[in-house]
Amino acid sequence: MKILIAADHAGFELKEFIKKNFSEEVEWIDFGTFSTESIDYPDLIHPLAKEISLCNNLKGVIICGSANGVAMTANKHPNVRAAICWKKELAILARQHNNANVIALPARFIDENEALNIVKTFFNTDFEGGRHQNRIDKINIV
Repeated sequence: MKILIAADHAGFELKEFIKKNFSEEVEWIDFGTFSTESIDYPDLIHPLAKEISLCNNLKGVIICGSANGVAMTANKHPNVRAAICWKKELAILARQHNNANVIALPARFIDENEALNIVKTFFNTDFEGGRHQNRIDKINIV
């Protein structure tokens, strides 16, 4: 499975932890950043979100201090449904009801093991479809 990943300086260490500990079966496509040096998150998130927007099968992990900025940026792209998750239950609902294809993590508010558990839950939860699909179809502005 290919997963796209990006983080700003606040999320760099968490990004590296997730890549190292999530699964050996994942091929990570890392959009950066590659250090804790300050960076503007849109410079990384726009290219990641563009790839996901163009390819229905791709999913991503995006990280910044609060998760707000990266989620707002990613959600500007058609077909990207980035969900901010700081609890396992939010990851479940984001996948089951919203068919989220990007998980946004708040690095300053969750620890590494909690984040790893949330990411595992996100990628192991399926979209329920049904009544939720009609709502998903109404998200993009044409």
